[in-house]
Amino acid sequence: MPPSTTRRRRPKAKTTDESEKSSSDQYLSRAVGRALNVLECFPDAFSAYSLKEISQRTDMPESSLFRLLVTLESRGYLQQNADGSYKLAPRVLHGQLRQRANAIRDLVHPHLVELARQFNETTSLSFLFEDHIAVLDSIESFHDIRAINKIGRILPPYASSMGKAITAFQDRAVIDRLVEVYGLFRRTEKTITDHGSIFTEFEQVRQTGYAFDRGEATEGGICIGAPIFSHGSRVEAAVSISVPLIRMDETRQRKLIAELLGATKKMALALKESA
Repeated sequence: MPPSTTRRRRPKAKTTDESEKSSSDQYLSRAVGRALNVLECFPDAFSAYSLKEISQRTDMPESSLFRLLVTLESRGYLQQNADGSYKLAPRVLHGQLRQRANAIRDLVHPHLVELARQFNETTSLSFLFEDHIAVLDSIESFHDIRAINKIGRILPPYASSMGKAITAFQDRAVIDRLVEVYGLFRRTEKTITDHGSIFTEFEQVRQTGYAFDRGEATEGGICIGAPIFSHGSRVEAAVSISVPLIRMDETRQRKLIAELLGATKKMALALKESA
């Protein structure tokens, strides 16, 4: 009987990238990968999800996911709320908050530059890092007499315009923690240190959508800050325009407020579109 003439199809040769990926995949731990998938499904410090929601976000069965959640909680990577939902624990948040802050800085920077060019005054961006508010970005004015906002500077939550703009929109527990960690003391003669007056001003900030620092944190200037709403009413960042007293009047102040509020709306839209 003559040999078969049927030709076998040769397997398709793998490319270099595919070969390297296949080689490296064999060393990956599935258990660790699943744990990382769970942690990475939380986009920020504010998000909290139930077992069912995490299952849907990670495409993992609830039965095996439950054991994973209990393990992550016992090792301090997750925390369970009173309602049974889970959120990221503080030991995880620092790196994620920094990543989030950097992403916001990159998205907001062009708008910050535009504000600085429009008014030739110092514009700044700040971010809420769990228990303190710090300056993330700053574009200085070209004037000889100008405000300076050093990147990394920790802001008083009750005396600076960006501190107020962020703090006013937090839960009471977060507000109390921010004030406690920073410390309540008088920075200038105009600093408000009375709790009742501070919370009255926070209410005013929530109503108007912007905050003032009239020489309360630093003497000699006026700073106007406005929050950036990232998710609904959630605020984790704010922008400010700082002006020396010699270049401020009522007409210019109204224009600054209007342009600042318009800019923060554009920033909020940019954050929403990038999510």
